[in-house]
Amino acid sequence: MPLLLLDLDNTLLPRDAAFRAWAQDFLLERALPPADVEWLATIDGGGYVPRSTVLSAARRRYGLDESLDRLLAHYRRGINAHIHCPARNLDALRAARAAGWTLGIVSNGGTGAQLEKIRRTGLGPMVDGWVISEEADCLKPDPLIFEIAAQRCGVAPTGDWATHTWMVGDHAPADIAGAELAGLRSVWLHHGRPWAEPGYRPTLKAAGLPEAVGQVLAARSAPSPRPAVRAGVAGRRRGAVVSGAVVSGARGGAVPEPGSTAQSGAHHGVQFLLSALDGRHAPSVAHADGDASSAAAAGSAVRNRSDGFARRPDGSSGATPPPVPLPVRPASPPSTPAPDASAPRPARAG
Repeated sequence: MPLLLLDLDNTLLPRDAAFRAWAQDFLLERALPPADVEWLATIDGGGYVPRSTVLSAARRRYGLDESLDRLLAHYRRGINAHIHCPARNLDALRAARAAGWTLGIVSNGGTGAQLEKIRRTGLGPMVDGWVISEEADCLKPDPLIFEIAAQRCGVAPTGDWATHTWMVGDHAPADIAGAELAGLRSVWLHHGRPWAEPGYRPTLKAAGLPEAVGQVLAARSAPSPRPAVRAGVAGRRRGAVVSGAVVSGARGGAVPEPGSTAQSGAHHGVQFLLSALDGRHAPSVAHADGDASSAAAAGSAVRNRSDGFARRPDGSSGATPPPVPLPVRPASPPSTPAPDASAPRPARAG
C-alpha cells in the first residue's frame, strides 16, 4: 500500500502562527509593546533557536524578574494552546485516506511537545503511525527514521517500498534531504521561499499541504481508490486486549529493541507510557519547542501501530507481540549524490 509521510510543524500544523499568537499574549500580559512580536519572531528563528536562549534574551530586553523556568512553563502552555490543524489540511488527509494511502507523521523534536500537538489537534486518529526523533533516538535526515515510520504504519521497509512512498515537509535539510537519502519522492512546502539547496531537490514543490497532497494523488504512483476507507482504519487493524481495552495491533509495526525509546499508541482508556530515555537524547539540532516532560499524558489519545510499551492503567505490562527488529541502514551509499547527513545544520521538528 502506498505510504505518505508528513512533517508536523509548519507542514500539518502552522507552528509559526502559534508562536506569534503566544508572543502577542506574552507582550499583552506584561504591558509590553505589541510591535515587539516581530522582535520575538526574529529571535525565535522559526523554532530552531533554543527556548532558553529566546526567553533569556526577552528577560534582559524587558528587565523581567520572572524566572527562566516560569517563562518556559508559560511558553510551553501557550504555544500548544494556540496550535491547531487547519480544516483544509484535515480534508487533505481524508482525501488521501479515501484514495487508498497509508499516512504517517515523521517529526524531529521532543516527544512530549510533539505528542501534545498531535493530541490537541486531533491528528492521532487521522494517521496510521508516527515517529518522533527523541523517542526513536534518530533524527531526520537519517534514512532510518523514515524506515521506522514505515514499519509503525504497517508498511515493511523492504523491497521497493521506497518507490511507493512520498515525504511532504517544509524544511529542506531534514525533510527533503532525508527523503533523498532514503530514496523517497518528496514535496517541499515552500511557503513563498525560493529553493536554496544546490546538492539536492524535491520531486515537487507546493505552497501548502492541500496542494502537496493533491500533487501526490495525481502522480502516476497514486493507487486506485479503495471503498469504505475511513480515517484511523481501526476496522482493518489487529488488536491486543489489555485489561478489557483494545490496543491497536502492529501490522508489521516495529517493536523497539531493548533499550530503545519507541512507544506505542493506545486508545479506549489504555494509558500510554514512555520508556526511560536513559540519558540519551536526540541531537541538539532538533526543533527547540521539544519538551518530554508531558509525554505520558500527551500520548494517551494518539494511535500508533507499534505495540511495544503498551501498559495497563495500573502500570503493569499488557500483552505485546514478539519483537520485530528495527530496520538497519544499508551498507552501500545512495546511487545519486546526496547531502552530508552528518553536517551540523539546524533541523526543525515536526
